[in-house]
Amino acid sequence: MSDRRAAAKSDEPNLSAAGMLKHPTIYDVARVAGVAPSTVSRALSQPGRVRFDTAEHVREVAAELGYRSSKIEREAPLHRTSMLAMIVADISHPVFFGMIRGAERTAAYAGCTMLVIETQESETAEIDALKRVLPAIDGVVLTSSRMSDSAIRKIAKQKPLVVLNRMVDQVPSVACDNIEAIRRATEHLAESGVHAITYLAGPQSSWADGMRWRGLREASLKLNLRVRRIGPGLPTMRGGAASAREWLQNPSDGVIAYNDLIAIGFLRTVRSGGHRVPEDVSVIGFDNIVDCELVEPRLTTIAAPLVSLGSAAVNHLLKRSRHERAAEPEPTLLPARLVIRDSTRPRLRRR
Repeated sequence: MSDRRAAAKSDEPNLSAAGMLKHPTIYDVARVAGVAPSTVSRALSQPGRVRFDTAEHVREVAAELGYRSSKIEREAPLHRTSMLAMIVADISHPVFFGMIRGAERTAAYAGCTMLVIETQESETAEIDALKRVLPAIDGVVLTSSRMSDSAIRKIAKQKPLVVLNRMVDQVPSVACDNIEAIRRATEHLAESGVHAITYLAGPQSSWADGMRWRGLREASLKLNLRVRRIGPGLPTMRGGAASAREWLQNPSDGVIAYNDLIAIGFLRTVRSGGHRVPEDVSVIGFDNIVDCELVEPRLTTIAAPLVSLGSAAVNHLLKRSRHERAAEPEPTLLPARLVIRDSTRPRLRRR
C-alpha cells in the first residue's frame, strides 16, 4: 500500500466525528491524492486534460474512498454551469410575468438557462430553495425577496447575486423608481380635486410597499393633502376587498393601492356598496397588469417597466458572474409612467 493510500486509511475521511459513514467530497479526494481539487475535477470529467498516470491515480483514490457525484455536483464548485436562478415570491401574480420574461430572454441571449423558483411569500421557503440550488448555478436574481438585508448580503458573498424590485446596500439592486411614480400619481389626484388620499398597503415585509408609502407622504406634504394608511394586507383582490370594508368606515375621495390587484378588489367592493368610481372616489393602482383594461371602470395605474426590470437584473448578474465587480455597486432605478384611465376624475380646469 502506498504512503498516500495509508494516509487515506489513517485519516478516514469518509467517517464523521460520530463514526457514521458519510459521503466523501472532492476535497477529500484531492487531499488524499495529493493534488488540487481542480485536478480531481478534470481527471474525473475530462481525463484528456491531465496526465494519464495522474488521472489513473485520482480515479483509484476516488474509488477507494467511495466518491460518487453527478456531473452537476462535481463541476459546480469549480466551473461555470451556464445556469441562473430567479426566485419569485408568487409565480401566479401577474406582476412577475413580465419580469420573468425579460430575465429569461436576456439569459437565453447570453447562452444561459434560467431556473424559476416560487417561494409563496415565505422567507423560510426562499432560504431552503437557495440552499438547494446555489451549488449548481452561476448566479441568482432575488425578486421581491422576503429575507433580511443581512441575509441577502451573506448569500451575495457566496454567489453573484442581484436583487430585483428592492434595494439592498452593498448588493447590486434593480427597481422601479417608486417614489417618483407615486409623486406623479399624487399630483394627478390633487389636480383632479382630491383632498384626502387613503393608501391601501401591501405585505408588511415588502420593500416596495415601504417606498410607495414614503413617496405618498412626501408628496402629500408638498400638496397639502391628508393621507392615511390601511394595512398591511394581502397583495390580492381579496386583500383589496378587505381594505375596502375598512375604508367604508371612513371614506376618502382618493385611493392609491399598493398594486393593481388590491385596487381592483377595492373598486369592485366599494361599487357594490353603492359608491361611484370616480365620482365619489378616484382609484389608482400600480403595475399596469392586463386586468386594468378589463375592469369597469378601467383602472388608472402606474406602469412599471416589468420586462426591462427583469432584463436589467440579468445583465447585472452576468457582469458579476464574469467578475466585473465594482467596489460599491450602484442601484439601478428605472422610471415608471402614469396611465390615466376611467377610475380617476379628469384634471380640473383652472379659471
